[in-house]
Amino acid sequence: MYRLTLALLGFAILPMQVAAQDSAELTFVKALFAQLQPLSVDKNREYCGYIGFDADGVLAASKAKKGRAGSCVPNDPKELETILASYHTHGAYSPDYYNEVPSGEDMEGDEAEGIDGWVATPGGRLWYIDTQDMVAAQVCGLGCVASDPTFVVGDMGQVQDSYTYDELVQTLATLDAQ
Repeated sequence: MYRLTLALLGFAILPMQVAAQDSAELTFVKALFAQLQPLSVDKNREYCGYIGFDADGVLAASKAKKGRAGSCVPNDPKELETILASYHTHGAYSPDYYNEVPSGEDMEGDEAEGIDGWVATPGGRLWYIDTQDMVAAQVCGLGCVASDPTFVVGDMGQVQDSYTYDELVQTLATLDAQ
């Protein structure tokens, strides 16, 4: 399990401090993907799990599960008391996948679980899936987290900063039809 040390951030993480929690969560997510993304690219597999608070109230991640090249279903996070979000990588770059954005299935899965989600792409983009509004927003762009050296910029065309669920599904359907 990955744990966030309070000394590293320089402030306490309390559920009542939403702004601090969001900042702490983003810092934590970037550190988590810094570890997972190179492995995901090297093995060409998605890695997934959950982020939340452990029994001590510390922001933590469940152990990453190794998935397949195009999918991953995380294990039940027994080490987390409260789940905030899912996380997963999108593996290595492939011209056969539109993996620079979350998929409709990514958004649907998080919505079904009643949690939000974090997704890292082969190009190093970091996405946040807000399931209350069903919007995927790019938190930071290319190279924000480690990227696949074989990634081809522009392979998917123009990637927007955010997509509603309907926009994302339509965009991916349009790309499939081309």
